[in-house]
Amino acid sequence: KKTRLPLKDQKLLARGYPLDYLIGWKPFLNCQIDLSFKPLIPRPETEYWAEKAIEEIKKNQEKRRQRVLDIFAGSGCVGIAVLKNTKNTLVDFAEKNDKFLKQIEKNLILNKITNNRWKLIKSDVWQRVENKYDFILANPPYIAVKKKPKLPLNVKKYEPSAALFGGKEGMIYIKKFLFSLKKYLNQNGQAWLEFDAPQKAKIEKLLKKNNFRNWLFKKDQFGRWRWVIIFS
Repeated sequence: KKTRLPLKDQKLLARGYPLDYLIGWKPFLNCQIDLSFKPLIPRPETEYWAEKAIEEIKKNQEKRRQRVLDIFAGSGCVGIAVLKNTKNTLVDFAEKNDKFLKQIEKNLILNKITNNRWKLIKSDVWQRVENKYDFILANPPYIAVKKKPKLPLNVKKYEPSAALFGGKEGMIYIKKFLFSLKKYLNQNGQAWLEFDAPQKAKIEKLLKKNNFRNWLFKKDQFGRWRWVIIFS
């Protein structure tokens, strides 16, 4: 027997309201990510690279406990997936929006993560971040403002624009992130940065400009350049 959505929900969906907000949560790498504070909805592309990052963290864990930063954390899905799928890791969450800091805390409790393994930092990019990390996992706002008209209605109307757009070319936060990254990476550390495929050449220039020597661009499950791993 099919269950029919209540009429008010049908109307919301007809207006482009995201189904995930209506359901109220999203699965992400063995985690339940609550969306009641309306953070950016976790994407399958992010889940794809986050799973690979977790594999690397597990490998490095054999040597010693890994300290991880989830920066531009939003719902906290990336860092929470690290905590849920690894043992003995410590994760700091850097996020500037008070509402989303509450969302991260709610998701940590929901996924039964003990509070001695995580810390929340109210932070605009690197503000108030003090530690050095073995892994820094970053999904910044990177959509170019000029792309806004092309976005699906449910994204541009209902998802948080501050979590989507990174200025005219989408590079504002990426530039700030890369400018100070070295200061926060441990020796032999790795930073994983998500971006939009057309930004690849610009990011490569920035990596050279900021004196990084070793990095690796990777494609997502749809064959698009999606993230770069930067080695310290």
